[in-house]
Amino acid sequence: MRTDYSEAPIFVCWETTKACLLSCRHCRARAIRDRQNGELTTHEALKLIDQLLEFGSPYPALLLTGGDPLERPDFFDLIEYAKSKGIYVAVAASVTPKLNLNSISRMRDTGVDIMSVSLDGSIPETHDRLRGIIGTWKSTIDILRISRELGLRTQVNTTIMRSNISEMADIFHITKQNGAVAWEVFFLIRTGRGAALEMLGASECEEVMNFLYDAALYGIPVRTAEGPSFRRVRSQREAGHEPSGAIYDQLVKRLRILDGEPAYSPAFKLSHTADGRGILFVGHRGEIYPSGFLPIYCGRAPGDSLVTIYRFHNLFKALRNPANLKGRCGNCEYKSACGGSRSRAFAEMHDAFEEDPICPYLHSYNELEHSSQPNLIGEELTMIR
Repeated sequence: MRTDYSEAPIFVCWETTKACLLSCRHCRARAIRDRQNGELTTHEALKLIDQLLEFGSPYPALLLTGGDPLERPDFFDLIEYAKSKGIYVAVAASVTPKLNLNSISRMRDTGVDIMSVSLDGSIPETHDRLRGIIGTWKSTIDILRISRELGLRTQVNTTIMRSNISEMADIFHITKQNGAVAWEVFFLIRTGRGAALEMLGASECEEVMNFLYDAALYGIPVRTAEGPSFRRVRSQREAGHEPSGAIYDQLVKRLRILDGEPAYSPAFKLSHTADGRGILFVGHRGEIYPSGFLPIYCGRAPGDSLVTIYRFHNLFKALRNPANLKGRCGNCEYKSACGGSRSRAFAEMHDAFEEDPICPYLHSYNELEHSSQPNLIGEELTMIR
C-alpha cells in the first residue's frame, strides 16, 4: 500500500450517477429518482478508469458510489473493464430491488472486491425513517445474509446521528453476526440533505470514538469516515487513557451484554488519509473534488488529468500540508496523524482549513496565546496522556 499521499490517492471515489430509489435524509448527493443529462458516458467512464493507471502501481482503488451505481446500465461493463486492468473495485450499493440475488452474484463473478451497504439503525423504525422507504432495514439484513452465502465480502456503513447514537452497540452486533468484514462509521457532515440534521456535540463524538475502540476488540476492523480524531483516541487508549461518560458507559455495557467480553487484539482499518490526502472524488458529471463532502471544484474528468490535479493543484497540495491548519487543529500535536475533518470545517465554518468543531481536544490557538484563564482542558488532557 502507498504511504506517500502526495503522489497518488489510495482510492478514487466516483459518483456514477445521482439516481437512486431511496430518499435518505442525510444523503450527501441529494439523490433523485432518475438519471440526469450530463452524466459521464460509458466512453468517458472508461477513460476515467484508464486515468487511474497513470498514477502507477499500486493503482488507486476505485469506489463506485452514487446515488445508486446499479442505476447505470453499463455498471457491470465498467466493473469488468476496471478488473481487467488490475484495479481494486469497491461498490457502495443502495438497498433497492435492483440489489438482489442476481446482481450480487454478478458482482461476485465480475470480481468486485467488496460491497458496502448502509445500516443506520438496529431496528426497522430507525433505519427506515432515515432511508425514506419502509422495509429497507429488513432488505438490508437479507442482503448481508445473501452476500455472505454467495461469498461476496461486505462492509457495513453507519452514519451516526442523534437519532441512532443509542443503537450503536446493537448495530455493531448485527454487523458482526451477519459476517461483514469491516464496519465504517461516518460522522455526519451537514451537506446535501444532511444539512438539515443536527450534528453531535464534541463530547458526544469523543465518547462514541472511545466506544469504537472497544468495538474493535471483537474481531471486526473498525474505521471512521470524516472522524479522523479517532486516530488520536486510539493513541490515547493505547497509552492507557481510561474513557468515561454516560454515552460511552451505556454503549460499552450494551456491547458486553450482546457480545461478551472482548477476546481479540484491536482490529482497525486506519490510514492517515484525509480529504485530498489519499482521497480524490469525481462527481457524476466528472467534477473533481478533494472528497464528496468537500465540494470545491478543481477540474473536470476525463478531460482534465486526475494525476495532474491530485499532485499539483494548489488546493490538494494545501490540504496535504498540516502547516496550513488553523485553530485547535493547527495547534495540535496530532495534526499530522489526524488533521481534523476538512469537510466539516468547510461545511460549518466555510473554511476548509479551520478547526474541526466535533473535536474537544485543546483550546484554539488564540485562546492559548491570549487567554488569561488557565488552560484547564489542555492541562487535563496532558495529564491523561
